[in-house]
Amino acid sequence: MDHGCFSPDEPETCWLTQQNPPDRKMSLIREFWFDDPQKKRWSVPSGYVVDGASIPRALWTLVGSPYTGNYRRASIVHDKACDDACEDERARRAADKMFYHACREGGCSIREAILLYIGVRIGAVWPSIAARLKTESFDQAHLYRTAEEQRIEADFRLIAEQVLELKETDNPDKLEARTDKAMRRVFGADVPI
Repeated sequence: MDHGCFSPDEPETCWLTQQNPPDRKMSLIREFWFDDPQKKRWSVPSGYVVDGASIPRALWTLVGSPYTGNYRRASIVHDKACDDACEDERARRAADKMFYHACREGGCSIREAILLYIGVRIGAVWPSIAARLKTESFDQAHLYRTAEEQRIEADFRLIAEQVLELKETDNPDKLEARTDKAMRRVFGADVPI
């Protein structure tokens, strides 16, 4: 399957120092883009600030932290696409499918891209999950895993197991349907999927 292509050059960035954690923002020095298989260009302009945090921190030990691995470039265009989507669910879903394609084009295996995709889909409903768990500590560093973090990790594993129990798919439309179904089973009706 054709997954698209990135800008010919690697992204050039400048780390930004923040006074308060999490201190992971960076600014693009030069425009960077990804063309998806339908030839839609997902562009990030020079000067745009990204933080690589579409996957909740509680899942980083399972799928990877920002700016590491073969999905680094995908995270840059995904951050911008999520910002552009704001509260538009259809636009966010399109951004998440683009992220899957960009992960695959960036060198991720099908399995790794599926797990990363599940992570960003959970990130899309994160505000509802955090409200349900009545916590705001998910993005803070601490020594031990909280009960809430253990719960969201367990939920992620259940969703991933349900998605992966079927034959691996490299088709984001099928992956979206499987992920939605598994998330509804795990999170219940009170979390909008």
